[in-house]
Amino acid sequence: MDQETYMLQALALAREAGEAGEVPVGCVVVDREGRVIGRGRNRRQEDSDATAHAEIEAIRQACRSLGDWRLEGCSLYVTLEPCPMCAGAIINARIPTVIYGAREPVSGSCGSVIDLFFERFGHQPRVYAGVREADCAALLRDFFRDRRI
Repeated sequence: MDQETYMLQALALAREAGEAGEVPVGCVVVDREGRVIGRGRNRRQEDSDATAHAEIEAIRQACRSLGDWRLEGCSLYVTLEPCPMCAGAIINARIPTVIYGAREPVSGSCGSVIDLFFERFGHQPRVYAGVREADCAALLRDFFRDRRI
């Protein structure tokens, strides 16, 4: 499968989050064979948990799936640029590749506000931005527009 296909799966999870009243962010973790081994969507409101971000949920599921905290050889696809907490989880899980859709000008930690992957943490993932960016950004824009009405 290609990057677009995996991002479409993340977008489906983001839509599910939005329908549940959560900020619409979705994430999938894919192993080196191309299997989706982790899925997540935002659940902060639902779980009353500040750490219930899509990336954290997907990383936890992927670790359980592999039986290891190291996700070497995996790729993480997320609809919104990771925040500092999620970037830290990506670094700690040793995920080598991050692909995201829309930039996050408020807390984006892959270059929008800061690039935590550029710092000397001992692990620096490759980052690919803008995959299905228009779709990811529109989902977020519509969600927040509808909340303001």
